[in-house]
Amino acid sequence: MKRLGLLFICCLQYCCSGEAQKKINGVSFVASREAVAQSHVDEVLTVNANSAAVMPFGFMRDIANPDIIFDTHRQWFGETKKGAKQYIELLQKNGISVMLKPQIWVWKGEFTGTIMMKSEEQWQQLENSYDDFILNYAQLAQETEVTIFCIGTELEKFVENRPEYWQRLIIKIRKVYHGKLTYAANWDEYNRTPFWATLDYIGIDAYFPLSETKTPSVAELQEGWQRWKVRIAAVASMNQRPVLFTEFGYRSIDYTAKKPWLVDRKEKGVNLQAQVNAKTAIFKEFWNEEWFAGGYVWKWFIEHEESGGEKDNRFTPQNKPAEHVIREYFSSYLER
Repeated sequence: MKRLGLLFICCLQYCCSGEAQKKINGVSFVASREAVAQSHVDEVLTVNANSAAVMPFGFMRDIANPDIIFDTHRQWFGETKKGAKQYIELLQKNGISVMLKPQIWVWKGEFTGTIMMKSEEQWQQLENSYDDFILNYAQLAQETEVTIFCIGTELEKFVENRPEYWQRLIIKIRKVYHGKLTYAANWDEYNRTPFWATLDYIGIDAYFPLSETKTPSVAELQEGWQRWKVRIAAVASMNQRPVLFTEFGYRSIDYTAKKPWLVDRKEKGVNLQAQVNAKTAIFKEFWNEEWFAGGYVWKWFIEHEESGGEKDNRFTPQNKPAEHVIREYFSSYLER
């Protein structure tokens, strides 16, 4: 088929170490009020994950405020440096590698991709504040020897308007942390991110629209991936870097693959099969590709028994049929 031929050309142009790398079968380990316990990690092992994203948070009052508030006593334990360290060390003790992925939350849930300052002075304030925030966690990443450090998540306008800052920041981070680096670009941002060649992975939060069907079949979803997959492979080839889905997931709801990024809590109804099909399709399409490093399921709560379930229409696959899909595919790719 023509589309597959083009994809294979892109893949053949991409090269890395020349050695096959084990897939990163990860979960996004959501920060909690509490310390993580062995029983919480046991559930991660049960689903055959070999990696987890630990996500401490910084907060901004609004998208035009340059100050990032982080590592305070008012935050949940898992959102702080102390909490992130405790999570990391217990995960590592169990043989689970870690991607440390500090993130920003803007008050009222405004999208971080729209963060925009109104003056040069404010941009410089934001840069100084972001330096403090991200280098604080780069030091933790080095101290705990995590496998991957994510330098930012879905910050499109910040990156677009201050590209020179990000190049300088990457140099600063590499002086502190000596592991692998990525950036978590939104699905509609990654092809314009200017610094992939200076990182180790092309990170994508993979919420690509695939289908407008209420319960799309696996085959329909796989077909929906093709236009995006060719473009993703081309970016990997151009930058000579593997692709990592820093987040991937679908809600257990009707039309789950129409706008997978939506988090509207007003939507009613549950569609477990749609989530199953969407998870199956992404594994079938990507986990066999040599240029694809793996990814992190969005999202996984530490209190497994209390999370998800067949009446829940949120992103988590926990205690839903989609959890079995993840367990099966992660098991298949543990040693590949």
